[in-house]
Amino acid sequence: MIPPLDVPGSAAPTQAPSAKSRSVFGFTVWAMVAFGMLCIVAGVGVANLGPRLFPLRSASKAIVPVASTTQAPTSSLPVPAPVPVAPPPALPSPDVERLAARVTSLEAQQAHTSQAAAAALAASVVVEASQGTAPFAEELESLRVISPPSPELQSLARLAQVGAPSRTALAASFPDYAARAASAGHAPGDKAGLGDRIVYALSRIVSLRRVGDASGDGVDGVLALAERQVEDGDLDHALRTLDRLPPAARDAMAPWRDRAERRAEIDRNAQALRAQALQALAAEARGGA
Repeated sequence: MIPPLDVPGSAAPTQAPSAKSRSVFGFTVWAMVAFGMLCIVAGVGVANLGPRLFPLRSASKAIVPVASTTQAPTSSLPVPAPVPVAPPPALPSPDVERLAARVTSLEAQQAHTSQAAAAALAASVVVEASQGTAPFAEELESLRVISPPSPELQSLARLAQVGAPSRTALAASFPDYAARAASAGHAPGDKAGLGDRIVYALSRIVSLRRVGDASGDGVDGVLALAERQVEDGDLDHALRTLDRLPPAARDAMAPWRDRAERRAEIDRNAQALRAQALQALAAEARGGA
């Protein structure tokens, strides 16, 4: 058997299309398979990475309603009422001004009246305290604090440190000093006779003095008048009466006279202070009426 002749021109064309078709078919299949695999991989990636990527956007979008929910309660709170603005004060009328001035004047008048009453009370306390024999510096200081300066206060400031005998004590001690004054007043002069000198010597041992109705400008008359004035409490007149005694009798009365003058000055100044305080109180009362 004779093998077929291998004719190059005829055999080559029949085999070339078959090989080409197979190569084209294989490439398409593999391309489709690769595309499917890519789709599968993309789907798996989306399934795995989607929850991680897309919740961020959803969370950012969810913030808005949360903010709205937090602001909702604030809208439900009660809105405070507006504070009313006070209108500007009206200018006081003339009647109101006069009334205010009157009230101020009455308050000042009341303060002055209270001070005047306190000064009058303190002055009365000073007068009462000064009548004894003890010092009264504390009572006078209470009066000085609420009273204006005055000569009477200045004089009493010195006398209040020591005080003075009472009028009763001065009246009780007057007869003894008067007897000494009478004896000194009857002393004979250089030209006196022996009889006068003997009488004077006896009078110094036994003090004798005429009392009662004794009058005149003699020693006994002056002492008797002064004694009556002292008993009546009139020290000022009694001191002026004793000025009429002769020098020797005045020297004998000097210790009593010093105490009596201190008592008279205390009484005079204390009474003047009380009179001034009462006068000031009366003036304040009339002014406030």
